Amino acid sequence: MADQHPILLVHGGAWNIPDDMVEAHRTGIRNALAAGWKVLGAGGSALDAVEEAVVVMEDDDTFDAGLGSFLTRDGTVQMDAMVMDGATLRAGGVGCVERVKNAIRAARLVLEKSPHVYFVADGAEKFVEELGMKLIDNAELVVPREMERLKRVQALAAKGIPDPTFAPAEFGADANSHDTVGAVALDAHGRLAAATSTGGTVNKTPGRVGDSSLIGCGVYADDSAAASCTGWGEPIMKLVLAKAAADKVVRGQSPQQAAKQCIDMMKSKLNGHGGMILMDRQGKIGIAYNTPRMAWGWRTAESEEFGLER
Repeated sequence: MADQHPILLVHGGAWNIPDDMVEAHRTGIRNALAAGWKVLGAGGSALDAVEEAVVVMEDDDTFDAGLGSFLTRDGTVQMDAMVMDGATLRAGGVGCVERVKNAIRAARLVLEKSPHVYFVADGAEKFVEELGMKLIDNAELVVPREMERLKRVQALAAKGIPDPTFAPAEFGADANSHDTVGAVALDAHGRLAAATSTGGTVNKTPGRVGDSSLIGCGVYADDSAAASCTGWGEPIMKLVLAKAAADKVVRGQSPQQAAKQCIDMMKSKLNGHGGMILMDRQGKIGIAYNTPRMAWGWRTAESEEFGLER
């Protein structure tokens, strides 16, 4: 396919985003779209576009990816990310990395420079360092806001709420925050790509890997559809949600129908919460979530739109 009208769709998490954080999310989404569109508008690849869009959100401490990520039980940042090229089915992912500034850049190196799909922890860091990526001190990714959030969530656990994912609403938004970021794109040559990056869940056990960097779970792209998910990772993994959505598109459903059905299925089968962005090879999009808010935006040559409504 050639001479396709490019489109970029991004998300910055699905949860009960507080009113005082809405503008920061909107600004972050706008900046991510600008970075990704700089690639697509110049005729660049969908793969490059989703990477650049995600990098902007990793560098923005508003989101749970890169700088400002949620902290593990031990007070450190551990990041997961994956990028996938729909045209070739090439994919690269990293899990539990602590010393890279941008996990999505590391994932792209795996895609480009390795016959493998996935590297984790020290092995991932050594792999990218050998390819010239500078490693950083983990403390550079930790922000005071997340240190305070961790203290609050650990205080909940001390009151008998062992898994903050299940914290009741009266305890506030901290425990149900899911600011994982992602992007899907269609370029002028008709190629699709998807990328997802996260710092995981707050107070997670070190070594836990969620859905974001797992192929078919939090991210997937083939020549028919591209998807990126955000939310509670365990239900997303159990349902291989991104691939399930792509398969629905192959079977003739619109991206909006497919995305909504997948989010509804996650709720009905596992009481899971989160959201999804989905795009087909005609540039039709789907956006679905079952949380109070989801940060999202899309851009074409003619227009752009943002969403953070309740």
